[in-house]
Amino acid sequence: MANALYDQAREDFLAGNLDWDGATIKLVFVDEADDTIDLAVDDNLDDRAAASRVATSGAFTAKTATDGVADAADVTVTAVSGDQFESLDIYEDTGVESTSSLIANIDTATGLPFTPSGSDITVVWDNGANRIFKL
Repeated sequence: MANALYDQAREDFLAGNLDWDGATIKLVFVDEADDTIDLAVDDNLDDRAAASRVATSGAFTAKTATDGVADAADVTVTAVSGDQFESLDIYEDTGVESTSSLIANIDTATGLPFTPSGSDITVVWDNGANRIFKL
């Protein structure tokens, strides 16, 4: 697969139901061997199997949405251990998995797949024109 937005996230952005700047946005490292991604059907965090979620970040900071381009400060996830992961999901964290909207899946990036060793992992977002993603 390639980096992509979830279909429901596209709809939510267009309908004004998802606010990149105002929402609590996080990422979760995903072991795709434990769950099969479906960009057309998966819409909330509870659609990704709990066993596939290796580690979750804190809330993104310094988020911007200039010209339809999503960006944020780089993210460090501390003391990551567990299964190898092949991708990461970006999602809006509402505090309830069944309403925490999946936004994007990134599976094509330097360092993926990755086998954690208990150390911190820093996700460095691209500084090119599309940053994290572009609508």
